[in-house]
Amino acid sequence: MAQGDQLTRLTALPRPPSLHESVQTALRDYILANGLRAGDGLPAEGALAQQLGVSRNSVREAVKGLVSLGILETRRGSGVFVKDFSLSLLIDNLPFNLLFDFSELGDLLEVRRAVENDLIERAVRNMTDPTRAELEQILTEMKEKSERGADVLDEDRRFHRTLFADAGNAVALKLLDAFWLTMSRAVAQRSEIADDRPGDTYRQHDAIYRAVLGGDVEAVHDALSAHYDPILTRLDRTKPL
Repeated sequence: MAQGDQLTRLTALPRPPSLHESVQTALRDYILANGLRAGDGLPAEGALAQQLGVSRNSVREAVKGLVSLGILETRRGSGVFVKDFSLSLLIDNLPFNLLFDFSELGDLLEVRRAVENDLIERAVRNMTDPTRAELEQILTEMKEKSERGADVLDEDRRFHRTLFADAGNAVALKLLDAFWLTMSRAVAQRSEIADDRPGDTYRQHDAIYRAVLGGDVEAVHDALSAHYDPILTRLDRTKPL
């Protein structure tokens, strides 16, 4: 090799999955292949170990990992079962730095807006009288609290959950609520992106409700945008130059 030539560096080999990770993958594949649903049981630990050709301890560790992810649940004396779908663990395990990376918070809010904009036409079209009455009651409580200068976070969350209750997509409702909780936790951590004017929050939600009553989907889109624009502006101000 001529003097001065650069040696090609070795590339690090990918780390092979550990045994319990491989068992977790096998258990996920088993659930999907057999179409198991919430409440359905898995074979006993010994049978799983025998079929996979691994020790019971490896199966036990894999099951613990899937329990922590909310995929499985163990019932004392009964065995291991598929757990009902929940996004609560997503909230608890969102990356810690998301609470401080404002560009990602802005992205998260944009995703929330996209989901809401996609669902709102169906929500308005299918909205029942009890849902409208619930929205009106929430706004009454929000107005009363805002006039006292109290925060209206609880009413804000209930309003958005109720607004899309008749859209017919339970997973989307859980996802939207997960986004709301993440944003509210971030706002609680950083006062510079908080909205300390509950009266403005009430008026924004009231405008959304009035547009819903009129059945004007475009007006609802506009009202939702007017609701989100202020926090997006505050997020932009916190970005480093």
